[in-house]
Amino acid sequence: MKWLRYAQAGQQGFGVLDGEQIVVHRGELFGENAPTGERLALADVTLLMPCEPRTVVGLWNNFHALAQNNGWTPPAEPLYFLKAAGSLAGPGSITPAAAESVGRVAFEGELAIVIGRVTHGVSVQDAPQHIAGYTCANDITAIEVLNRDATFAQWTRAKGLPGFGVFGPVIETEFDITQATLRTRVGGRERQNYALSDMIMPPAELVSRISQDLALQAGDLILCGTSLGVLPMKPGTEVEVEIDGIGVLRHRYG
Repeated sequence: MKWLRYAQAGQQGFGVLDGEQIVVHRGELFGENAPTGERLALADVTLLMPCEPRTVVGLWNNFHALAQNNGWTPPAEPLYFLKAAGSLAGPGSITPAAAESVGRVAFEGELAIVIGRVTHGVSVQDAPQHIAGYTCANDITAIEVLNRDATFAQWTRAKGLPGFGVFGPVIETEFDITQATLRTRVGGRERQNYALSDMIMPPAELVSRISQDLALQAGDLILCGTSLGVLPMKPGTEVEVEIDGIGVLRHRYG
């Protein structure tokens, strides 16, 4: 099932995507809900972020191909940072172009795990029961800011500017990373094409290990990291992140 959130005529709602229509639901996205009997045309609504995270965890060095290309040793434990809530944006959004002083800004097409319930200290075996589904993400990075100061890597600043955490358009509940490929197109040109099965730590392990540190809530995200092909982008650039079985996240930078 593909869950989404939408806005129409000043009202917000959620439901399940059925072709080009939305089967509207009442209740709670991550709790008890039921269809209302109403259907809306997808073309008649504005898609919102498919959930409203309080915590967004981002992974670094979580793909074998990227690690090998850069001479990095695969990490023994998840290497992660947190993205600011103010950086989040949904499908169709426009990420404000960063100030010239920020320097170059790069796209990073990623798979995002959506947490479905309170998750703290769970085992790898139990972790799948805490995953509501998966969505597409663009974990945008101010690459010059990140290591501008040699004494302190500025992950929060480099990843936290407005619109630097785009995700959506849906939460897919049935998804198999062993069969899926992620493709990122920038200005219509394919820049990333990698198998999600190349992850160093797959979703269940990420959820379990990160939950030993953090208490995650329903709607929180874990961005699984990116692979080869990351490059700077210019203002006015259209970006598409497509994942087999989930869909296409489209937005514009600047």
